[in-house]
Amino acid sequence: MKVLEIPEVNLEDEELKLALAIKLLEEGKISLGKAAEIAGFSERSFAELLLKKGISPVIFEDINLDKEFRNA
Repeated sequence: MKVLEIPEVNLEDEELKLALAIKLLEEGKISLGKAAEIAGFSERSFAELLLKKGISPVIFEDINLDKEFRNA
């Protein structure tokens, strides 16, 4: 396993894990469950935390609504 060296920042480990989990979730690189695990929360608690921060715990992919309506 490769170790990532991060320059000195004024963040606690928990804050850093939370920031990483949120960023990876927003980029669609990990699931909500994996993000919660990285951040050290249950999936429900992590989703509630995201909502409090104004972040949707559900990531919607870009969809073509016209195409979806035609196929419905």
